[in-house]
Amino acid sequence: MIRSLRATALTALACLLVAASALAGPAFSSAAFTTRTANTATASAASDWTPPSVSVQDPGTALKGTVTLAAVASDAESGVKSVTLSVQAVGAGTWTTLCTATAAPYGCAWDTRAVTDGAYDVRAVAVDGAGYSTTSATVHVTVSNAFGVTLAAPADIVRGSVQLSATLQNAGIGVYTVRIEYAVAGSGSWKSLCLNLLAPFSCSWATASFANGFYDLRAVATQGLSTSVSPVVADVLVDNAAPSASMIDPGTPLSGTVTLAASASDADSGVASVAIQYAPTGGSTWATACTVTTPPYSCRFGTTTLAGGSYAFRAVATDAAGNSATSSAVTNRIVDNTISSVSAEDPGAYLHGTTALTASASSTAGIASVTIQYAPGGTGSWATACTPTSVPYSCAWVTTGVADGLYDLRAVLVDGTGKQTVSATVTGRRVDNTPVRGADVQTANGGATAGRVDAGDTLTFTYGKPMLASSISPGWNGTALPVTLRLRDGALLGLGGSGDTVDVLRSGAAVNLGSVNLRGDYVKAGKTSTFNATMVATTATVNGAPVTVVTVTVGSLHGAGALRTATVGAAMTWTPSATATDGGGAPCSTAPVTEVGALDREF
Repeated sequence: MIRSLRATALTALACLLVAASALAGPAFSSAAFTTRTANTATASAASDWTPPSVSVQDPGTALKGTVTLAAVASDAESGVKSVTLSVQAVGAGTWTTLCTATAAPYGCAWDTRAVTDGAYDVRAVAVDGAGYSTTSATVHVTVSNAFGVTLAAPADIVRGSVQLSATLQNAGIGVYTVRIEYAVAGSGSWKSLCLNLLAPFSCSWATASFANGFYDLRAVATQGLSTSVSPVVADVLVDNAAPSASMIDPGTPLSGTVTLAASASDADSGVASVAIQYAPTGGSTWATACTVTTPPYSCRFGTTTLAGGSYAFRAVATDAAGNSATSSAVTNRIVDNTISSVSAEDPGAYLHGTTALTASASSTAGIASVTIQYAPGGTGSWATACTPTSVPYSCAWVTTGVADGLYDLRAVLVDGTGKQTVSATVTGRRVDNTPVRGADVQTANGGATAGRVDAGDTLTFTYGKPMLASSISPGWNGTALPVTLRLRDGALLGLGGSGDTVDVLRSGAAVNLGSVNLRGDYVKAGKTSTFNATMVATTATVNGAPVTVVTVTVGSLHGAGALRTATVGAAMTWTPSATATDGGGAPCSTAPVTEVGALDREF
């Protein structure tokens, strides 16, 4: 009786809450967004709230004749009611049901001779006793009943001598000859690369005799009057040219922690890494100070690990194809840490609020004082930020006490004898206390493949305050808006091969969200892929305050694309646009926002 009364009360409460939330429909102010809150309460005696699990077993590739497709499904509560297996030609968008099984093992026979040879997707849909359903991830297969030939894809970027290999499918008795052809990417003008190949149908491609650039490859098999052409392996980049590299003079004498920097460029596959090396002057054994994979190619290096004396520095650049180049050496740079050294650590390119300033200092004569100073950029008008008295030499600088703008930073050491040593200047650090800032950027995998941009994935931008939707895109009120998500190789933007970047377009022009450096390799070298997408703005509450969240949901890919699947986790960086404003017209800071949370693959 008591349970019945509680259930009745909960049901009545749920009805009142649902009615109230329906009356308070969504709204966006012309000045900013309005927080929406919906509360529901439901009383139910249902015993199964969990959908079943289901997966398709991979039947292998190059399927022919009648094959068995099988799925594995389970549901710990109400049990599996049925499993439906379906297939579709890749990209067709229409699924064909093969069978529906109501008891394990869940599977059926598929006569592949009833379909055209080519690439297909297989999926399973499981339904449990409570009516919940789950669709499995798709499994990609190839149907090949007719005589055919395939060409094994080489690496996306190649150089030197590259082994190419073709394979015959469903070959009958007789002698087959195979040739491998090439064409400038997208031209369709095919020329012979290797002729009259016999089993095992392989040859070496001497790429050094080809101009650097993108090429398409295919294999052609012939027996008598019968000829078969393989699918095209598209956009293979030939790069036999070494990058350029130069070492930037670090100065002399060197002491404490210094910045070592180099410049590098590559017109083809892009710079993959730059190693900065050092050796005693006149020596031939080089040691690596650091290896940098994205511009600017620089690092902080502690010279106190070296014996005092004369050193040479050089840079070794390697491109994505594996070509490398060594710069001329900068010689006779003196490392001297025997008396005093002091350095101001770089606090970052953008500073706001209270920022920690840190200096490193050492002296064989003892340290009397360390002072950390600041000056408006390039003026030399130094003011004291603080005078820390003990290790670590650090203090909190309240940047709201100075005007926004560029500042230089340095540290001054006075040793036990009264001698003053001034550090190298950290230049061009921007104080930016703009009231509107980006707060976080995140991605989520809602598609078929983790680490690969595909339909269903989301990209979420969180601002620190409520924003004016029309400042992000003219005329927008925050409701679902069709847009285009653009994914570009980082080399196109001078960010290196692992700096692939995303932005959002509307009618061909970028909306005022800014751009996101994914810090990974998600698209082929030198390529751009675009997707249909939908952009929605909502209001959320973070730390008790309302903020705007813009979510971009990825849709279908335009054209064939040139996508990669990233395998390494990284923290992406969002650079907001200053054109986006809050309800009062204050522009958003352009300070980069680094993704919070554990390192992961995006999308």
